[in-house]
Amino acid sequence: MQTSSDRHEYPAHWEADVVLRDGGTARVRPITVDDADRLVSFYEQVSDESKYYRFFAPYPRLSAKDVHRFTHHDFVDRVGLAATIGGEFIATVRYDRIGSDGMPASAPADEAEVAFLVQDAHQGRGVASALLEHIGAVARERGIRRFAAEVLPANNKMIKVFRDAGYTQKRSFEDGVVRLEFDLEPTDRSLAVQYAREQRAEARSVQRLLMPGAVAVIGAGRAPGGVGRSVLDNIRGAGFTGRLHAVNRALPEEQKELGGVPAYRSVRDIDGPVDLAVVAVPVEHVPHVVEECGLHGVQGLVVLTAGYAESGPEGRERQRELVRHARAYGMRIIGPNAFGIINTSPQVRLNASLAPQTPRPGRIGLFAQSGAIGIALLSRLHRRGGGVTGVTGVSTFVSSGNRADVSGNDVLQYWYDDPDTDVVLMYLESIGNPRKFTRLARRTAAAKPLVVVQGARHGGAAPQGHAVRATRLPHATVSALLRQAGVIRVDTITELVDAGLLLARQPLPAGPRVAILGNSESLGLLTYDACLAEGLRPLPPLDLTTGASPEDFHGALSRALADDACDAMVVTAIPAVGEEAADDADAALAEALRSAAERVPGKPVLVVHVELGGLAEALSAAASTAPQASAPAPGTVGRDHPFRALDRLAVKAADDAPAPENCSRLIPAYPAAERAVRALGEAVKYAQWRREAAEPGKVPEYEDIDEKGAAELIDGLLARGQGLTLGTEETCELLGKYGVHVHRALPAPGPEDAVAAARTLGYPVALKATAPHLRHRADLGGVRLDLADEEQLRRAYAELTELFGTPEELRPVVQGMAPRGVDTVVRAVIDPAAGAVLSFGLAGAASQLLGDMAHRLVPVTDREATSLVRSIRTAPLLFGWRGSTPVDTPALEELLLRVSRLVDDHPEVVAVTLEPVVVAPRGLSVLGASVRLAPPPARDDLGPRTLPAY
Repeated sequence: MQTSSDRHEYPAHWEADVVLRDGGTARVRPITVDDADRLVSFYEQVSDESKYYRFFAPYPRLSAKDVHRFTHHDFVDRVGLAATIGGEFIATVRYDRIGSDGMPASAPADEAEVAFLVQDAHQGRGVASALLEHIGAVARERGIRRFAAEVLPANNKMIKVFRDAGYTQKRSFEDGVVRLEFDLEPTDRSLAVQYAREQRAEARSVQRLLMPGAVAVIGAGRAPGGVGRSVLDNIRGAGFTGRLHAVNRALPEEQKELGGVPAYRSVRDIDGPVDLAVVAVPVEHVPHVVEECGLHGVQGLVVLTAGYAESGPEGRERQRELVRHARAYGMRIIGPNAFGIINTSPQVRLNASLAPQTPRPGRIGLFAQSGAIGIALLSRLHRRGGGVTGVTGVSTFVSSGNRADVSGNDVLQYWYDDPDTDVVLMYLESIGNPRKFTRLARRTAAAKPLVVVQGARHGGAAPQGHAVRATRLPHATVSALLRQAGVIRVDTITELVDAGLLLARQPLPAGPRVAILGNSESLGLLTYDACLAEGLRPLPPLDLTTGASPEDFHGALSRALADDACDAMVVTAIPAVGEEAADDADAALAEALRSAAERVPGKPVLVVHVELGGLAEALSAAASTAPQASAPAPGTVGRDHPFRALDRLAVKAADDAPAPENCSRLIPAYPAAERAVRALGEAVKYAQWRREAAEPGKVPEYEDIDEKGAAELIDGLLARGQGLTLGTEETCELLGKYGVHVHRALPAPGPEDAVAAARTLGYPVALKATAPHLRHRADLGGVRLDLADEEQLRRAYAELTELFGTPEELRPVVQGMAPRGVDTVVRAVIDPAAGAVLSFGLAGAASQLLGDMAHRLVPVTDREATSLVRSIRTAPLLFGWRGSTPVDTPALEELLLRVSRLVDDHPEVVAVTLEPVVVAPRGLSVLGASVRLAPPPARDDLGPRTLPAY
């Protein structure tokens, strides 16, 4: 590495792994003096045409002077980056800072010339686009604000790279050369382009894992049993449509087959490409396997082997090396310690997992970090896949284990536009990048439901095998932020399946009004109570009595669905009892429910059923966990099932018609009213979020905001040190730049100072102790209000010092009285994992004792500010509760938006607290404020695409 004294220290934080357009990976890093041989070798593999486009003339080889120039950088005014695979260069980019005359320059010059060179074999993979993002981030970090590039008119590929980046640019043509100039400040369009490229690349990388043309199981045992052999048998048993190979280094040379598939001693002996390798060898042999896979051109790995980060510090280091090793060859990893992956598509039929039975094909995408939970979810979905009027199954399943590389974020990118997936269910034990997950979840939830249950949420730390960034936010806050992104948050895997089946089978409700009908009055009343508990608006239950016929159900359901006062329908049913409860009656009831529901396709219908003694095998394959006398075929139920004809009829319908059209009318059944209504309640809230997300609002502009002045003030303050809490005057000055005016408070170290301060401010005044243990604690007597004259002020001062200590301990201040109103608190904090979060609540016990705070991610829009004020449980106090005067909530919303703008515009502002903010019937008063500054991170949300670092 470069160590000369005129060089900047090697910027290791510029190193990054990136996913390319085709789903492969590459490593981006600074070029150093040690790369001379790599650069020469790289250049020799570039075509003459590409060399001509780069240097505008024939340039067959690099001179020694060229090599020196392109490998010696100061990492400030001259920077070069390389994209590498297997340690070798596949592309380079460099910038040179220039002055207004176009000659080499140093800061404060803020323009640089940029140039690329990509090996022909790797052109079209999005390498140049990725390098442009990274060199742009480096340039911004070094104070460069604008790039210039000269390109030959025939070099359409490179012109397109610059044009499609989304930056604001100027274009000119002179002397046969196209000159492009573009600002590096991210724009809405450049961010949209970056996120779209990120989605396509990461989705493609997961698609290569889930839709391989050829699979090798490495570590398949010669005898049945064992992890590797089990996976081999599962892939073969599922009817995998591609080529399948077994690899076992211990095989005799003469053995060419294992378990009915071609067998080899090494993956490199396989004739032809291998897209996916399933690794099930002892942990000490994995590095050799990864090396062979990389050399053979394998695209991805599913590592079932354990013994990595979950086993302790040594295993954690093995895991880091595994990821580095695989990424060096452009491979992505699911695992290690993974359960496997499943794709039920008829075009693939892949079961590369330890699940002995492939789940039913369906429209649900399933992700689980835990293998054990993955088994439980697959089992429950299989049992509950057969409902009253149809079957529901899984499209794809991923169990990521330690998720060292491929994570829930990557799989979300794939499911976002996967035509085979309508609903996403996720079990997460940790969220490695909450900021990105929230962004992806918001986009995914706008297109299809996303249901999440988070395990280990009260443990205070992620599971041992998961390397994640720490967050200072409590779980309740993270959960609230996810809900605001459209995520359906549930607490158990039972609720996960309940909600998933409803969302996969039924349309979203238009509102919270629920009609209830059935043949059991008691079950109807339980359902009614459950609806009220979930915040729904149930109509009085309609009791059809136990003698109700299928025709009665059909008529009542048809009338209820046709009623404009009904948004959703819950049918409660107890099974027919007695010897005459035959198939014909069950089939008639099934047809009654199905035909009535089909007449009004826009309203969801759920069934609540109750098991009776002796009918434990009954009602729905969804709910039964009892052993059966004989195992029915998948998607069917036992002969004595009260709804057996219903199920057979529905399965036939599902088989005879295209899945997408039928899935909307498959009616899910639940064994308890509470479970059905809870799932319906989540669907109602999600539908409301979808409607609101269609009009997301905007971040308003305020003419009186002085963004430039605030930046200059922050730079000056940070020049004093790495991080600091501002004093009162500095806090007021900075907040004032954004139109947030703090009520003036004057220090009163003695009674005479208090009197002088009151004369300055004017009576009436308040006397407050600002010591940490008394601050904002009027209930302890540390605040005296409405002091009308000097006598009252002196008396209050004497009482405070007598009760609580000396002025030095109390730190008293005098403040002019603000109009009476409701005391609130506004906070903004930069969390290292979640990003900038704006919080709001009522001051005092409501927020401190009861935790009644609402949260939004910054930047906050006008619609989000409105909902933030109304999200807390104590919000009625702001709107005239029990005859009180409503306060000025529009002024409060504007304050929230201004604070949001401050922390969004200036990442150096890492914490803001306004407390109390007294909101009066007209206007508000900020009576206390604190601000903390810290240097911004080297790279933030506007930075280039990267994979998590290892």
